[in-house]
Amino acid sequence: MPKRVITEVQSWFKRDRIVSNLELFQDLIVISLCLVLFGVMLIRLGDMFFAFLSPLDLRQITSDILFILILVELFRLLIDYLQEQRISVGAAVEITIVSALREVILRGVLEIPRDQILGISVFLVVLGAILVILPWMASIFENMKITTPETTEEQF
Repeated sequence: MPKRVITEVQSWFKRDRIVSNLELFQDLIVISLCLVLFGVMLIRLGDMFFAFLSPLDLRQITSDILFILILVELFRLLIDYLQEQRISVGAAVEITIVSALREVILRGVLEIPRDQILGISVFLVVLGAILVILPWMASIFENMKITTPETTEEQF
């Protein structure tokens, strides 16, 4: 019996088992984040429904709609992470662009100082460039992965 317990304890400290347990724990965290995001989306939808019953504030309704879309995209990003075990950079950049534009819409372009407008514009241009360059970079890295093993075999 003690030998069996010792082997069981030793199996806990094997690298592959530790990694699989940590990945399971990480997946549980992501699932809990998904559930929380889903709850927040339902609450915001309810708030938006009640906002339609009172006199319309177009800026607030637009802000709520964009916020719900951001939450939906974050939810999709987490689901993609659970399926593929990696983050989609393109989806993260899209979420960031919508978030930045939501803040501009919420505050109003005329109420934001010129320096901040310039900073937001540069930020959006960089994010747009990342979004455009991302497929090109992915194909370059994919070609490097494919050709690297062949070239190393030919050299030896």
